[in-house]
Amino acid sequence: MSFNHESLAVAKRGDHVECIHRGSVAVVDTQGRLIAYAGDPGGYTFSRSALKPFQALPFTLAGGITRFGFTQQQTALMCASHSGEEMHVKGVSDMLEKAGCTEHDLGCGCHLPERFANGEAVPPDFAMDQRHNNCSGKHAGFLAFCQMGGHSRHDYLDPSHTLQREIVKVVSDLSGTSPTQFWYGTDGCNAPNIGLPLSRLAKIWARFGAASKDGDELDRAMATLADAMMEWPGMYSGTGRADEALTSVGKGKWVSKTGAQGVRCIGTRKHGVGIALKVGDGDYSTAYAVSIEVMRQLGIADDATVNELQGWLNPDLRNCNGHKVGQLSCDFRLKYV
Repeated sequence: MSFNHESLAVAKRGDHVECIHRGSVAVVDTQGRLIAYAGDPGGYTFSRSALKPFQALPFTLAGGITRFGFTQQQTALMCASHSGEEMHVKGVSDMLEKAGCTEHDLGCGCHLPERFANGEAVPPDFAMDQRHNNCSGKHAGFLAFCQMGGHSRHDYLDPSHTLQREIVKVVSDLSGTSPTQFWYGTDGCNAPNIGLPLSRLAKIWARFGAASKDGDELDRAMATLADAMMEWPGMYSGTGRADEALTSVGKGKWVSKTGAQGVRCIGTRKHGVGIALKVGDGDYSTAYAVSIEVMRQLGIADDATVNELQGWLNPDLRNCNGHKVGQLSCDFRLKYV
């Protein structure tokens, strides 16, 4: 499949352009109407971890949060791509215990926690297990859903499992897209993942960000998840990470979520729009910068907010000695419909 991406950002080393990062952006309202875009807003992308709040919806709709007594922090953890910090591992451990499950029931596998991948020294006595996987909170919620409904646990990641079929249904309903039009694949944590047009991904995030406790059952469930993420950004992200920074400065006005391979989504509460973007080469720094620049161009993020996020918007490129050797900067303008 070909992508009609456009240049979104350039990386300079010294005075010379070294990399051009191409991608696409879609900005839509809660009805799915395209408001602004860059590149190809109708191009398909796998949702990756930007799907997590919607993967937690069947459990939330079924009353699972109350049933198992999950705290608001643990509710945020169900939507997390966390850093494997102690607060995350303890939260997941408690979720599993409340659901009558153990670490061995998780199907996500394990990997080095994000904080170590970013340079923090690994303690000599550190023992890694599946709870450290950045998706373990999502999987703990999956297992709790199975326990609550009497569904099998050993195959909870099978696309034909009741849980996974419920996730497809809720994403189909929210996006207005037939399941036959989805891409289907397997995520890094072994869970099924859904691909859909970028504009439809933006639509479900518009619905998510604008959800209210005064709405219908689906709205209330989404608002429960969004409120938890806005209140506890460190729980669904991690200390010093982009989602924590962007959601924190929003102070309840928006929530953002990173996905692998250059996917990034934002749902806004006050403005009622969803933003979805895909960086073609999967560069994380570009995805962070572009999302902030989109909000700046839309007037969603004011000057003071943009100022607080300058380190993400125009990040310095540094070498192993910490010396600045270049700069990443956005070079696109949104087109309005």
